[in-house]
Amino acid sequence: MLWWQLITCVLASHILPCLAVLPSVFVSVQYDQQTDTFEIFEERLSGAVAWANYTDDVEDTGWSHLTVTTNPDYDDTVQAYAAGVVEGYVSAGPIYMHWMNIMSSYCLQMSDYCNRLQEFIKTNMEWVADQIKDNPDDPYFHQAELILEQMAGLEDGYTNRSSQPRLKLEPFNFLLLQISGDLEDLEVALDKKDRKHMTGSGSCSGLIKLLPGNKDLYVSHDTWNVFNAMIRIMKKYDFGFHTVKDGQELIPGREMSFSSYPGALYSGDDFYVINNGLVTLETTIGNSNPILFKYIQPEGKMFEMIRNMVANRLASTASEWADIFTKYNMGTYNNQWMVVDYKQFTPGKPLPDKGLLYILEQIPGMIIAKDMTAHLAKTQYWPSYNIPYFEEIFNTSGCRENVEKYGDWFTYDKSPRANIFRRDQVKVKDMESMIRLMRYNNFKSDPFSRCEKCDPPYSGENAIAARSDLNPINGTYPFAAVSHRCHGATDMKVTSYTMHKTMSMIAVAGPTSDQQPPFQWSISDYKDKLFHLGQPDIFDFGPVHVNWKK
Repeated sequence: MLWWQLITCVLASHILPCLAVLPSVFVSVQYDQQTDTFEIFEERLSGAVAWANYTDDVEDTGWSHLTVTTNPDYDDTVQAYAAGVVEGYVSAGPIYMHWMNIMSSYCLQMSDYCNRLQEFIKTNMEWVADQIKDNPDDPYFHQAELILEQMAGLEDGYTNRSSQPRLKLEPFNFLLLQISGDLEDLEVALDKKDRKHMTGSGSCSGLIKLLPGNKDLYVSHDTWNVFNAMIRIMKKYDFGFHTVKDGQELIPGREMSFSSYPGALYSGDDFYVINNGLVTLETTIGNSNPILFKYIQPEGKMFEMIRNMVANRLASTASEWADIFTKYNMGTYNNQWMVVDYKQFTPGKPLPDKGLLYILEQIPGMIIAKDMTAHLAKTQYWPSYNIPYFEEIFNTSGCRENVEKYGDWFTYDKSPRANIFRRDQVKVKDMESMIRLMRYNNFKSDPFSRCEKCDPPYSGENAIAARSDLNPINGTYPFAAVSHRCHGATDMKVTSYTMHKTMSMIAVAGPTSDQQPPFQWSISDYKDKLFHLGQPDIFDFGPVHVNWKK
């Protein structure tokens, strides 16, 4: 059976139970060591290998909530597989709907590109499996193994057919949900003829802000995405994994809280609050230099999802995170990463000379990482808006050519969000004003949202929280990124010095409606063009305090 037939069969067989989403469910997985088998129970059982609690609050807040916990008394691979099983089981409905909304038509017909993509993934997974086998005492490959075991369990939990941990995964299937961010670059590298790449398409806003007198440090992130990807889950993982196979030491990043999507075993946004004191986040910078795509190869490389989750688990400091993430650069899903180490921050005290903030930028064949603590102390903020900061990354990735072709919109210091952040970050005095800035979009009136070659002369893309759906359909635009499209900021998350200690955050779901009308599917011109199963009709939600309770 072909892979696309397999995934269609897997999903179709669960249509009825998948659409019956329960408001709240608790699930345990027990493991019988004698028979090497797993069994799912819809109750909390002591001594189980993994537990999951799923709560659907989408209609009231725009978010559902999922906690997955494993028992460190069991072997790591058993824990990882069981973690996937419970997640796949409790979130089967949202997984089905999210897949239908964003992936159901991807490679539905096996084009030449899809064949190349299938072979690329298959070759890469075989290389990873070989490294795991050949490096049994390597912490990096041990964590990579656990991610693949969790992925196998996710598929088995979704189909309610739990069996045993396994490294062999079918190309695509649930793995395709883990590499959605990598696909934009893979489409270029593997010569997808009908790809829909959009020069300058924004993908997230980030802000790290010191309050006056260093009384607090806020870390915030807006996801920018297509609106059919707005089935959102707040997740908290508490995994009793060990640093090395058969070791005694637990991983530093045992617990992490993050915004995510059904069926994704990582954030995807990415925004993580971790018990090791780190907060990691990114905005996408992409790559516009076609010469660099030659570095994207299936062997000797790791997909971004594996690299960032391994770094989140193994690092204890910002510099360690950068060192771990730099390994095995695939050159796909190229981002500017920000790593904040709250262990280096004391409210009301001067910042340390180093160690608080690391910035890492990746393109194919190149990564630059640098401690930017002194820069943060001087400027009081770090903004991120899809344009590289480091000059070598900026020039090598083709940004200079975009500036020459399109102007200041593509520059680091004069782009719309650079100007808005510079002007308005001084207004942040407390959490309320921080949220207000991260949800800001006044594109018809703000001079920094103007678009001189647009008609009308502004764009909803030119804001901290984009609303490109509000650009007129019949307008004219110099490039597609600033045109009318079903794209914009689909959330906001922020944490602080106090909140990070409990891995909590404040979050708002959906496109901003602070200065604009709420997004509503039933009156949108995209209502019949895009699947949006499982989403509220109207997104008009306020801030939610995501506070995990033991």
